[in-house]
Amino acid sequence: MAWLDQLLSAVKGGEDARVPLARGIAQGWTPAFVEGGGPKPYQYERCVREGFLANPIAQRAVRIVAEGVGQAPTTSNNEQLANLITATSAGQSLIETLASHLLLHGNGFVQIIKDASGRPIELFALRPDRVSVVAGPDGWPCAYNYSVLGDKITLPVEDEDGWPSVIQIKTMHPLDDYMGAGALAAATQAVAIHNAASEWNRALLENAARPSGALVYEQGDGSGLTHEQFERLKGELEAAFSGSVNAGRPMLLDGGLRWQSMAMSPADMDFATLKSAAAREIALAFGVPPMLLGLPGDNTYANYREANRALWRLTLLPLAEKLFSALREGLSPWFRDGTIGIDLDRITALSEDRERLWKQVSDADFLTRSEKRELLGLKAEDKVQ
Repeated sequence: MAWLDQLLSAVKGGEDARVPLARGIAQGWTPAFVEGGGPKPYQYERCVREGFLANPIAQRAVRIVAEGVGQAPTTSNNEQLANLITATSAGQSLIETLASHLLLHGNGFVQIIKDASGRPIELFALRPDRVSVVAGPDGWPCAYNYSVLGDKITLPVEDEDGWPSVIQIKTMHPLDDYMGAGALAAATQAVAIHNAASEWNRALLENAARPSGALVYEQGDGSGLTHEQFERLKGELEAAFSGSVNAGRPMLLDGGLRWQSMAMSPADMDFATLKSAAAREIALAFGVPPMLLGLPGDNTYANYREANRALWRLTLLPLAEKLFSALREGLSPWFRDGTIGIDLDRITALSEDRERLWKQVSDADFLTRSEKRELLGLKAEDKVQ
């Protein structure tokens, strides 16, 4: 059994130390998946249109995270590496684009554009929904197909010289060997509820925010309206008294007609609570404190400042480190000792944490000056000759 031999070789640290992967995915959830794989119940394009383009909560949450990571101050020991990673295209940074891709799709693909000598000169973020993985004989990705308008371009994982050509960044998906799971997938149900509640409230507004009630025909002889009379009365009501522009318009009733109010109860009309609960779930999926999205009823954070600090500590910094780590690893053949990351000292939201750390380290009398500088991430002082 070839796969068992490979597994044993990997355990023993043999020449081929990679265990074989499945040639498909356990559960297809996005259009971008291994060619020839399973079904695709999750429609990414539809969810982006409904969950990002048509939903203000999800769009704002994605923008807060992506723009926060993309505009965060960076520090690097290699200017060329920093210029590659922090470059912008049409005003949108590479990091911001990749952060958006990870939140919405769960995957980010970066093509390394090289010059004639083989050195990288540009990093280009590929749309993840257009990328599919080409698996090798052992199941590991050997290339990526990029499809657009019926054309397909094959991008190898490594070029002829063995240098990386494409960098894949993904979130964890426990049921997929190749693709990550985006936050949008987890927020799909909450987005649908939020959109449905908004549509319901809009319909109520167009109908004066309450059922119009009922016209009761009270003829003394017990006879009812004819079919023609009923249809004429129904048409007149819809044309002259329904809709927001006709809200509050007085009604003139013929003889034998009486208006019977049928207003909804406050509990039936309390869709604000439903929308708020759905909005909080959307914010939770994208890692944004609800307070920063203007959502009421959040008692988790003492104030806006604490919520902003939690956003950086729990969402922005981990995502930024994930992106920078993947890019550093992919570019390591050219920048082996290059480093780049977020400059924590220049983040205003974390200034109080930094001041508290400085004070704690400064008051530690059992540490030498050099040890204190090392704990603060500062360079050691030059020794006096």
